[in-house]
Parts: sequence; structure tokens; C-alpha cells
Amino acid sequence: MASSNTRQRKLARAKVDRQMVRRADQERRSRQLKAVFGGVFALVLVGVLGAWSLGAFDAKPTETVAETCAWSPLDLAGNPSLKDAGKPATNGMPTSGTSAMTIAFAGGNVVADLDRTASPCGAASLKYLADSGFYNDTKCHALTHAEGDFALACGDPSGTGNGGAAYSWWMENPPAVEAPSAAPSTTSSAAADASPSPAAATAVRYPAGTVAMTPNLNGSQFVIFYQDSTTETAYSIVGKVTGAGLDVIKKIAQAGTTANEAGEDVKPKQDVVIKTLTVVDNTTPASPASPSAPASPAPSGAATSPKPSASTAS
Repeated sequence: MASSNTRQRKLARAKVDRQMVRRADQERRSRQLKAVFGGVFALVLVGVLGAWSLGAFDAKPTETVAETCAWSPLDLAGNPSLKDAGKPATNGMPTSGTSAMTIAFAGGNVVADLDRTASPCGAASLKYLADSGFYNDTKCHALTHAEGDFALACGDPSGTGNGGAAYSWWMENPPAVEAPSAAPSTTSSAAADASPSPAAATAVRYPAGTVAMTPNLNGSQFVIFYQDSTTETAYSIVGKVTGAGLDVIKKIAQAGTTANEAGEDVKPKQDVVIKTLTVVDNTTPASPASPSAPASPAPSGAATSPKPSASTAS
């Protein structure tokens, strides 16, 4: 009986020993794993701290892309003649070469090369509005024909001369200003023949065919000079009429003018309707629209109306 009890005690002791061995082995493996994880964590922590010290987690500065064209909004509430047509993109427009602008009148088409090198914003604005159909079925509101100023003015859907797209931009391609001259004017009166031209001090010459954007309302308004002109107004030159299109405008001028709502003799007697106006890229480069002189940009301001005239169209 004693022998049986002794054997049971030995078996129990052996069982306890085996359990202690397994427990010790588990604790040893646990310590090894903790040591490995601790080492990895220490390495990661050192790496993170090193990257932080080198500025890896500093906020990255936002890259600012310079605007090619900055479009300034006009006051829609203060000028009901303006039209909200959105705005072109400020970047991404072509800045070299030319685009072909085609204006379809009842009497024929007028085609002009737009100079994207000297006037990228003017060309971009005309294309943006043309692509949206802004000019289609609108009337050209003025035809100046005196005091050396011979131009057809278009681009105001309201027909008042004070409207257009509700944005503008800085003048980008001003004309060359002629030196002051004491030459007498070309009027027929003796008194006028003996006096210098009143515009001599700030005269600006525009060759026939020049296409230019109207000051202050250059979002959409433009003029086409159908004869060589010398004026005091500095338009931003955007292009030049090509081919026989100038004859179409000369025929429009021959129809004459009448007084507009402001009493100025500049309203075409016959409606001059732009049926369509399109702008497409040219595949071959063209020469600049006309020479220009560097000038400090001038911000757009209040709208100006065409110069009144008392003579009839030539």
C-alpha cells in the first residue's frame, strides 16, 4: 500500500515539473517576443523622430501659379446693361501664334487674325465668349466717322454702348503714341486750318483693319477701324482684318448713321447684326497685328461711350 502511494506522489511531482518547464518556456518566448517588438518600436521611433527633425512632417507650401489673365468683375448691380457671361480661365490659354476670328454679317464675312503673343487675354476673351455664342444675333451699336475716328463698335448685346460681358482686364497691347505735332487739321474752315489738331498732344494712330478692345468694357466690346484713324483713345490692339473683309465694313459705313439715345450721331441707320462670331486657332504663325509701344498698364474704370459726331458716314 505504501508502495502505491509513493508511486502516485512521484507521478504528481513529475506532472508538476512538466508544467513548470512548459511555463518557463512560455515565459522565455514571451520575453524574446517583447524584446524583438521593443527593438522594432525603438527603431521606428528613432526614424520618426529623425524625419520630424528634418521637417518631413512640416506643412508643404501651396504652389501659387501666376495668372496669365486676371479678370476683374464689373458692377452688375450698378450697370444693368452688363451681362453675366462668366469668366474665361486665368491660365492655360495660348500665348503665341494667332487665332482666326470670323464675323458673319448680312453683307459678308469679316476675318481677322488675333495676335495671341501680344494680346493673349484679348484673344482668350473673344474665343471664350464666341464659343458660348455671346455675340450671335447681336447688333453693332456705333459707327464713328469724324474727327479722324472711323470705327465700327460691337460686342454690347444691350445696344447702348455701356454694356457687355461683366468683366474687364488690364490693357495689354497699347498702341504707339505719336509725338506732338503742330500740323494743321484737315478741316475745310480757315480758322481750323490755322490751328493745330486738338488731339495732337496725345494722338494715337490706328491703321485701317485694326481690331481693338474698347477701354473699360474690354470684356466683350471691340472696334474695327475701317479707315486709317488718329484718336485720343488708347484701345488695346488685339488683331487685324485680313483679306477682303474690310470692304464689308466700308459698305456698312456707307449706309450712314443717325442719332442714338444720347443724341450722338453714331448709330447705324441700318441694323448691323452679327449673325455669328467664331474664333479658331490658326496652324501657321502670323505677323503681329500692329506695332505697339510699351506702356504701364491702366486699370479698367467707368464705361465710356463713343465720341459724338455731326457728319455723315464716309
